[in-house]
Amino acid sequence: MPHYFEIKKNKKGEHVAYFKYNSEAIFWTEGYSSKAGAKKAIESILKNGPTAEVRDAE
Repeated sequence: MPHYFEIKKNKKGEHVAYFKYNSEAIFWTEGYSSKAGAKKAIESILKNGPTAEVRDAE
């Protein structure tokens, strides 16, 4: 599958969830102190993302 989530540690040692497409990071979350926090962020994106409205700020 060309798109996936990946959890990695940043330079501060925090867990960050990255959404990648063809190995390129499209967006990422804030840093979490635990891997469980990053996993919860992914679950929230999967649950709430499909129903989120799109706002054009221009």
